[in-house]
Amino acid sequence: MEEEEEAIGYLDKVLEDEDDSEPGTPTSPGSPFLAGEKVDAGKGLEMRKLVLSGFLASEEIYINQLEALLLPMKPLKATATTSQPVLTLQQIETIFYKIQDIYEIHKEFYDSLCPKVQQWDSNVTMGHLFQKLASQLGVYKAFVDNYKIALETAEKCSQSNYQFQKISEELKVKGPKDSKESHTSVTMEALLYKPIDRVTRSTLVLHDLLKHTPADHPDYPLLQDALRISQNFLSSINEDIDPRRTAVTTPKGETRQLVKDGFLVELSEGSRKLRHVFLFTDVLLCAKLKKTAVGKHQQYDCKWYVPLADLVFPSPEESEHCPQVHVIPDHELEDMKMKISAIKSEVQKEKANKGQSRAIERLKKKMFENEFWLLLNSPAIPFRIHNRNGKSYLFLLSSDYERSEWREAIQKLQKKDLQAFVLSSVELQVLTGSCFKLRTVHNIPVTSNKDDDESPGLYGFLHVIVHSAKGFKQSANLYCTLEVDSFGYFVSKAKTRVFRDTTEPQWNEEFEIELEGSQSLRILCYEKCYDKTKLNKDNNEIVDKIMGKGQIQLDPQAVQTKNWHMDVIEMNGIKVEFSMKFTSRDMSLKRTPSKKQTGVFGVKISVVTKRERSKVPYIVRQCIEEVEKRGIEEVGIYRISGVATDIQALKAVFDANNKDILVMLSDMDINAIAGTLKLYFRELPEPLLTDRLYPAFMEGIALSDPAAKENCMMHLLRSLPDPNLITFLFLLEHLKRVAEKEPINKMSLHNLATVFGPTLLRPSEGESKGHLTLASDIWSHDVMAQVQVLLYYLQHPPISFTELKRNTLYFSTDV
Repeated sequence: MEEEEEAIGYLDKVLEDEDDSEPGTPTSPGSPFLAGEKVDAGKGLEMRKLVLSGFLASEEIYINQLEALLLPMKPLKATATTSQPVLTLQQIETIFYKIQDIYEIHKEFYDSLCPKVQQWDSNVTMGHLFQKLASQLGVYKAFVDNYKIALETAEKCSQSNYQFQKISEELKVKGPKDSKESHTSVTMEALLYKPIDRVTRSTLVLHDLLKHTPADHPDYPLLQDALRISQNFLSSINEDIDPRRTAVTTPKGETRQLVKDGFLVELSEGSRKLRHVFLFTDVLLCAKLKKTAVGKHQQYDCKWYVPLADLVFPSPEESEHCPQVHVIPDHELEDMKMKISAIKSEVQKEKANKGQSRAIERLKKKMFENEFWLLLNSPAIPFRIHNRNGKSYLFLLSSDYERSEWREAIQKLQKKDLQAFVLSSVELQVLTGSCFKLRTVHNIPVTSNKDDDESPGLYGFLHVIVHSAKGFKQSANLYCTLEVDSFGYFVSKAKTRVFRDTTEPQWNEEFEIELEGSQSLRILCYEKCYDKTKLNKDNNEIVDKIMGKGQIQLDPQAVQTKNWHMDVIEMNGIKVEFSMKFTSRDMSLKRTPSKKQTGVFGVKISVVTKRERSKVPYIVRQCIEEVEKRGIEEVGIYRISGVATDIQALKAVFDANNKDILVMLSDMDINAIAGTLKLYFRELPEPLLTDRLYPAFMEGIALSDPAAKENCMMHLLRSLPDPNLITFLFLLEHLKRVAEKEPINKMSLHNLATVFGPTLLRPSEGESKGHLTLASDIWSHDVMAQVQVLLYYLQHPPISFTELKRNTLYFSTDV
């Protein structure tokens, strides 16, 4: 997607975020610190400093980027008046329009804010600085209006002038003061995008600041005002960037509207092609995205169109004469999923080792290619469309649900009084041109297109019992299928038996469905067809009639309980009753301190390490060593439970410090050893990341601004007691090594964070160390945040104990 479109999407996203939450309200459920509550004012002010210092660090980087952009401007201007100009003055003015003004605004803001943060005082006010920054946003309006032409001019100048091309390919950006990197090379195109990126950033930081500023603080009204100005500005800028929706009329003179669009795989001339299909009120249009030069507006090419008045669906008998669909064997699809998982691990490894961005880009490209292959080759359910005046077309879908949705949407429109027509080349051009502006599905549905901050979905096992259904008008042979989303598309995972000749089927069948980042569950109810004459030869074509279909979101908080959760899906007057529960981790975390201090379970980690004269408890070192020796390639390691009696036997041996520990470990089932390690952390009298810091971890992970989040999360690690920190870093590196084997053991970083997050963070029941004592049901709201905290550190480049303790972080503070 080109830069301008990214900018539109980004601004849209921020505006959506702004509509969701009022300034001064917490974003995470059960959050103990509400802005404006005097009871937590001190804590809020402390978070305020972390937010500000993080923002300041990113502001320094932004100023360096603007400086790098301005650097070639002076020499270019100097040559413009000579006999051999590189660029004309007009071109220079267009490309570097308003950059100098933006630089000066931010430099002044940075110079004023920096001393206030460095010489911190809880009563310090800086709201007026943000207010001033917001009042100068008009300069960004001018920049955005000129942005597209600036990019086009830079591109034209690069093509026509080799000197300028060399300059614009590699601009040197100065590294931050405390950074080891003195310079990085960035393209001019990437730097010109930075102001668009930045203008949304100040809104995020204002949200974070308000959340942690008491309502009676003098800054509160000033920050509110700055946020109001910024939001109003973003709304206006968004309207200007957003392409106008051109009104296209139908032959009857009504406005032609887009009803549905999406990416479908078309079988054309024997090969699979990815198409973007648009259903308008009177026509179905099949298009492909044209390849355009960087910086150019994306366009669609129309492959074919069928007026809905001429569109018919062939009967199963007619389908017999259609070409056979070549289906890719399941094992090939599974192999490709494993390849994708392996590349994901490599990307994480490269990021963790601060690998070259080129290497990471190469891996990401490979991942996209593999995911694209999966997207093209996995669908096998035919969806045929026929133009009564001629040609037939064949799409392949991964789910009967989609086919039914497309068919229903078309049939609903066909109930209206539609006329047949032929579009002139100009009309077709206008219609295809409108597709880009009107489309609702922007990205190809592959996981590499997902934003990092999108919900990663659920990994684990969903247990579903399909009980019964009612609401059928007459007796039929009925069954249900279950689908969940996986790798960007839906997959059918289970099918009940056929309940014969009834209006109230009672299936009562239980299924265990593996979830791979799933967010939705679909249930489809069919009437089984036994009429052999209606069976077509196309073995993937299901001629059974869909009686109803429904979809529910797998809400992590509703699903992740130990108990079965009963629900009803209503579909076309039919009600299907089902129950489900999700298992991915042990939710029963009870922290009960040991009565005797001689063992290791239930004993404070500082007591154990002091007694052992070790940095990391012996039990942790031995279990990890054994898992790495013979369990790292075990499928579902840490997720699959060990036998409870084995785990209790190991617990007793470690508590007694028995000399036969090593012999017993070498003979024991590896899942029991993994279970013992989890049990050790679960039974600590307080979590490894401590009760004291728990609320701050919850606040830190909820921060919107990436620099503030980084600053806060590293600062919190530094605040842990040494035995806790060293043990945490030791475990972190082990879990990263486990995830490297994800293609074999099926345990990704996210899976591991899901298993260990609550174990390492869930507070002691009713802990009362000066913080609010919250009921355990409120803590359960935080499970997703606990997973996110651990995932943040797992995805972070290696964290060194000495580096962390050296306080190398920008404007670090003490808790």
